[in-house]
Amino acid sequence: MATEQQTPQAGDGGVATVGPHTLTITDNRTGQTYEVEVTDGTVKAMDLRQIKDSDDDFGLMSYDPAFTNTASCRSAITYIDGEAGILQHRGYPIEQLCEHSSYLEVAYLLVFGELPTEAQLERWQFDVTHHTFVHEDIKQFLQGFRYDAHPMGMLLAGVGALSTFYPDAKRIDDPEERYMAAIRMIAKVPTLAAFAYRHNMGLPYVYPDNDLSYPGNFLSMMFKKTEAKYEPDPRLERALDVLFILHADHEQNCSTNAVRGVGSSQVDPYSAVAAGVAALYGPLHGGANEAVLRMLRRIETVDNVPGFLEGVKNREERLMGFGHRVYMNYDPRARIIKQHMDEVFEATEYNPLVEIARELEKRALDDEYFTSRKLYPNVDYYSGIIYEALQIPTEMFTVIFAIPRTSGWVSQWMELNDDPEQKIARPRQVYIGERDRDYIPIEQRQGPEKIVGPPARRPKRQRRGA
Repeated sequence: MATEQQTPQAGDGGVATVGPHTLTITDNRTGQTYEVEVTDGTVKAMDLRQIKDSDDDFGLMSYDPAFTNTASCRSAITYIDGEAGILQHRGYPIEQLCEHSSYLEVAYLLVFGELPTEAQLERWQFDVTHHTFVHEDIKQFLQGFRYDAHPMGMLLAGVGALSTFYPDAKRIDDPEERYMAAIRMIAKVPTLAAFAYRHNMGLPYVYPDNDLSYPGNFLSMMFKKTEAKYEPDPRLERALDVLFILHADHEQNCSTNAVRGVGSSQVDPYSAVAAGVAALYGPLHGGANEAVLRMLRRIETVDNVPGFLEGVKNREERLMGFGHRVYMNYDPRARIIKQHMDEVFEATEYNPLVEIARELEKRALDDEYFTSRKLYPNVDYYSGIIYEALQIPTEMFTVIFAIPRTSGWVSQWMELNDDPEQKIARPRQVYIGERDRDYIPIEQRQGPEKIVGPPARRPKRQRRGA
């Protein structure tokens, strides 16, 4: 067992801090002692390579499935303190950004690292607003999907297809091309998302309206019918803008890691962001708020909440929307969403699931069983209820998630390409298969007559947030 001490002796298994910037590791296999540098609370995995039990040994590697304790990059974009429930973008608290900023202002902050001046924001908003249209061939491309195609699949294909319309985006070191790629994706992803929704509904596509705000234009492209001019409700417009801010970036989650991993090959940014959309498509990342709604509908009434929580304790039920891989405290994004719920329901039909959700939260947070396990509401707990109040079908929830996250993906892609330490992603593996087998002619092989699949895998634990 590793123990901390000031001067470990060779062979005692000690791992101790020797001064503020180094770590001494003793290999019990050989008695050899090694000193590795500690920087920003981390040691470089490559520094472990020197630890060998023989001259022909490859060297020690770290094994960390799902990167639960491995930093894959240095980033100055988003800071999270999960224990304290803190989320900051470029150093600014998420609470202040939601209170004072618009989503486009936050997107500028993520991309460029500073809040814009009035002139910079005006130019940024103008550029985004005037790049919301997509090429008519993209529209025809989307119309080729089946009527019941999942909108995330359509969005994935649409974002990937953008790379063929802007081939100069492959010049990833060209500042102008990078800027235009950021503008185009932030501007066009809402258009692609709205087109996917209209396609599912069997409605004609609605073109962007440059007179509207970023969230207002999206609501128009989604819900405009026969009126000459769609006028979004300002309460819904503001609530959606806040939701966009809350989902803009969230450090190195699955989809951001996918963007960085694919982007490390120096592919064009549209293809890298398409990888992020693909990762978000998975139910363990982007589908949590759908699971919350299904849970609330199963509970049916407020009176059934105590029985449901007892079922959770007895491992008969699953509590969705609580807990998070990062936050060991109340998700700050969930607090902010709660503040805007009443505004949404003033402008829409009241959703009875809200009462169930509030009672469930109240009882869970009064119960030591849940608080001792750090199970607090996360951003997914209330966001689905708001989307449903906006009459957005559950299949579109993840698409709505992808719209604001695009600015985070673009920011992370830009930072990756400016980082001199980054190389093409190439994780190591621990090989556990057969070796040195001789080829057997087909007539001599033994085996069952029926084709059998791979052995059954153990069920995975439900993920705790993204």
